[in-house]
Amino acid sequence: MKVIFHDDFYESYCSDPAAAPGRIEAIVETIGERVTFVEALPATGEDIAACHTESHIEKVKRQGLYDIAARAAGGAIQAAEIGLSQPAFALIRPPGHHASANSAWGFCYFSNMAIAISKLKREGKIEKAFILDFDLHFGDGTVNILGHSGYVDILNPSTSDRSAYLREVVRALPDDTDIIGISAGFDNHREDWGGVLSTDDYREMGRMVREASEKSGGGCFAILEGGYNHRVIGENALALIKGLEGP
Repeated sequence: MKVIFHDDFYESYCSDPAAAPGRIEAIVETIGERVTFVEALPATGEDIAACHTESHIEKVKRQGLYDIAARAAGGAIQAAEIGLSQPAFALIRPPGHHASANSAWGFCYFSNMAIAISKLKREGKIEKAFILDFDLHFGDGTVNILGHSGYVDILNPSTSDRSAYLREVVRALPDDTDIIGISAGFDNHREDWGGVLSTDDYREMGRMVREASEKSGGGCFAILEGGYNHRVIGENALALIKGLEGP
């Protein structure tokens, strides 16, 4: 599988303890020998401005975070474009699902998923999209930007029962969409903050998404969001990749 990545994502760009160094290193160490890394390129100003206000973009610039946030958004775009023909994963930082058009929190700055999906739509590469956000925390930024677009459906599973969680995902996945994007936050793992899902559940959700996209005749991709236990995040990311890859 192609994994979009850049060494800049090793950077500790935020003082919040939840953004401590080591997350990216743990994933790269686990998946490195079985994937093909593709260099992440920055999103253009036009692509970012399609989802964010000028005042928000200027605020990110003043914080000195524009370059890394733009590269993360660009990596998401690359994964989405590759995902049209084969599954892909964007191993990017900062995350994005708490970034709305004119605000952001949770050490997010630009809405990586919204920027990627909206670019595909503007360029006529898709008509419909579905987003599965299995991060522990509700992806309010993605919903705020795309939730009323009319061409995107979004699922943020909310149950704390593992079996019910997987049933909710399988029921919601469409068979008539052009692309499925996964906001892949691994903090709902049973050894992370959420304490719900097993490592194999990420492989199962990857399989579900791949099969749903195949039935639709569309594509699929994933981008990294949360996940804070560095001891298990690499295996969780690998499990998702295996599920998306298929047998």
